[in-house]
Amino acid sequence: MKKVLIAVDDTKGIKESFSICSQLCSCIKPEEVILVYVEKFEGRSLLDEMLGDAEMSTLKEVLEGTEYKESLDKKANNVLDYYRQALESDGISPIRSEIRGGHPADEILKAAEETGADMIMLGSRGNRVSHAFMGSVSREVVNRSDIPVFVAKVK
Repeated sequence: MKKVLIAVDDTKGIKESFSICSQLCSCIKPEEVILVYVEKFEGRSLLDEMLGDAEMSTLKEVLEGTEYKESLDKKANNVLDYYRQALESDGISPIRSEIRGGHPADEILKAAEETGADMIMLGSRGNRVSHAFMGSVSREVVNRSDIPVFVAKVK
């Protein structure tokens, strides 16, 4: 494995599953790890699943330069720094970080393609009730990816 992309966020479940991803990276020793954090602009609603590419692009443009966007970026950088430090403490490097905005599964898949990743790693909380209607990011990434996907599931 030359490049491994790890999708991260600020949830408790990802923190728990990240240690599994880190241990796996220690074993396979990739040439580069790409940490990806996807900012969700719309918050938690059913509406965010219905926004198309054009609407998402317009939303990104409207938010650019606002205090809200700066707050999202600060949060994203803090999350990425946390995971970067965790990987570095396990002796894993080099590490590249990316902040993206939009639908998480779409952005993770785009990042994997654009960076030439050989594998995607992400966590899954496995909460079937909430994902039955809204869909699961990890399931969508697995179903749509052209490269191997490692899903670390936590309870």
